[in-house]
Amino acid sequence: MGLLFDYSLFVLILLLAIWIIAVRDTFSAAIGFAIYGLLLALVWVRLDAIDAALTEAAIGGGLSGILLIGAAMRLRPTEAPLRAEWPNRITRGAAALLSIVVTAGLVFVVLTLPETGPTLVPYVAENMASTGLGNPVTAVLLAFRSTDTLLEAIVLVLALIAVWSLTPDQYWGGKPGIAIQNEPNGILTYLARLLPPIGIVIAVYILWVGADLPGGKFQAGTLLAAMALLLVMAGLIDLPAVSRRSLRISLVFGTVVFLVIGFAGLPLAEAFLAYPEHIAKPLIIAIELASMISIAVTLALLVIGIPKRSDSE
Repeated sequence: MGLLFDYSLFVLILLLAIWIIAVRDTFSAAIGFAIYGLLLALVWVRLDAIDAALTEAAIGGGLSGILLIGAAMRLRPTEAPLRAEWPNRITRGAAALLSIVVTAGLVFVVLTLPETGPTLVPYVAENMASTGLGNPVTAVLLAFRSTDTLLEAIVLVLALIAVWSLTPDQYWGGKPGIAIQNEPNGILTYLARLLPPIGIVIAVYILWVGADLPGGKFQAGTLLAAMALLLVMAGLIDLPAVSRRSLRISLVFGTVVFLVIGFAGLPLAEAFLAYPEHIAKPLIIAIELASMISIAVTLALLVIGIPKRSDSE
């Protein structure tokens, strides 16, 4: 039964990918891409990579889908002229040939991989006890390669700064997105009142269990960002101006806590981002909590986009 499900999932993903490439309507392709991300999350579940599945569902099927759908809606007024410029047969043939060559190369590489490749799993298992964690993924991200994770947090904030740099001069420092007014008794408003409390509880749970089970700051932060976006789209809350000090503090809060604990490791554990063994787990959870807040705020603002209103609107 499991094998039948796996083959069915493979065929469904393959057909969906072909449809996304072939369909000429950008909005339909964006919807298909969001569904594609959710199906890939199922693949990760079947591979017992629950952490990857949670991330794929949240990013690939969630926030990325929202971004693509929003972009497709903005492109609709200009889509008709672009459809008329259909590539000639030579261009389409060259693109198809290139795709076949790349696919064949990837298949060859995957099929020729050694059954037992180089791995650091024994090293991680041997040193897990020093972190106080039960989840090897969290141990790797926050202990054994914590510098990479710190840089990823910084890059996320830099990505938001890059988006904000596109803001027109007259709106700089204003509120992101547009003012939204929805039907007070509509279904979106109802969902926006019902789901966020549940989502917040689940996000906190995912963060807490991430120390010992699949979960963690990124999945929890993405869920909080989704709940915030739901409230914004329902018109129940309005995002603060990007010049607001509290907003900017929340953006860098996770990185600052990460750096403070990292530098504290110099006198306490004789290395940057090293943790004293007896308090390693509390310090890692503190980093996770602070990072969850910053990730949630950053992702929500990335999806909302550039400021389009003055602070007074």
